[in-house]
Amino acid sequence: MHQFTIGVEEEYQIIDVETRDLVSHVSKIIEGGKATLLENLKHEMHESVIEMETGICNNIQEVKAELTDLRKRLIKVAHENNLRVSGGGTHPFSRWQDNPITKADRYDKIVSDLGDVARSNLIFGLHVHIGIPNREEGIRIQNVMRYFLPHVYALSTNSPFWVGSKTGFKSYRQEVFVKFPRTGIPSYFSSVAEFDAYINLMIKTGTIDNAKKIWWDLRVHPFYPTIEFRICDMPLRVEETVCIAAIMQCLVAKIYKLHEQNLSFRSYRRLLLNENKWRASKDGIHAHLIDFGKETSVPYSDLLKELLEFIDDVVDELGCREEVEYAWEIMKNGTGADRQLAVYEKTGDLKAVVDYMISETENGYINE
Repeated sequence: MHQFTIGVEEEYQIIDVETRDLVSHVSKIIEGGKATLLENLKHEMHESVIEMETGICNNIQEVKAELTDLRKRLIKVAHENNLRVSGGGTHPFSRWQDNPITKADRYDKIVSDLGDVARSNLIFGLHVHIGIPNREEGIRIQNVMRYFLPHVYALSTNSPFWVGSKTGFKSYRQEVFVKFPRTGIPSYFSSVAEFDAYINLMIKTGTIDNAKKIWWDLRVHPFYPTIEFRICDMPLRVEETVCIAAIMQCLVAKIYKLHEQNLSFRSYRRLLLNENKWRASKDGIHAHLIDFGKETSVPYSDLLKELLEFIDDVVDELGCREEVEYAWEIMKNGTGADRQLAVYEKTGDLKAVVDYMISETENGYINE
């Protein structure tokens, strides 16, 4: 069986210890983490965002060990600099207008191309790379995987607030990001040649300067032999990130296995898939998603059960049953969005929500 390696990128919020607002101190954290974290920390477009990434992991246990270790170190560096870090797809009340853009040619170009669409993109995501055998197979996997994106996304929903407002969404992050061009669920591509022709046309016409400016929810990576999931909000707990990454790895392995047996999965139009993505964005795990086969709306929990049954025959081969089954814990306890909203209902205070987000992010990683 092909080894479906995993790499995870998490985007953390940098928070002021007094105001609980976002604060532009990424340089302090990168400077402070030089000794122990240099390889794993990166700037993002806004100076109040820090990206932390694992190396290439062979299995989900390696992912969990590395994420746990990195998070512990990141939290320690933040505390040493009188800062805090947090998960969450958006900050509950911070204003993007108050958050400066990182000085770098790459970001200057994006801002010059996209203006306030880029400046207001103050959001935090989870990106997961799964190793693929080759790009041709990657496109075939991408085509099928589009169907499952809303199912996985619902588990990660973690951005119910935006600029001080309760948005009515479980994931408002996606509604912010959709303003960018070349986002959302990708189209169907009949071959890698068709995919490359699209990329080359975009570059030739000066629309993009490289394939990394394709910001879809899922993409065969332009430079690495991976398929990259980009749809999810940044979760609060490591266990949630690990669960989501494990499900993604299983889905890629299962679809590949079907292709090996000359079996496939019915392809649905993006118009239909977008309806499920919208529902997941709005209501998370409480959504009713469309079962296209049955042409009816069904509770999310039914489709999650079906998804876990679909991947069941690869779960033990990949050694991640415990991590995958954590999805039922998320169903029981609620996603990050559900839990943030519960704190707000109880307190009416967005700072209390931020306190909760920090405590969930630091859960078990800090000795006060």
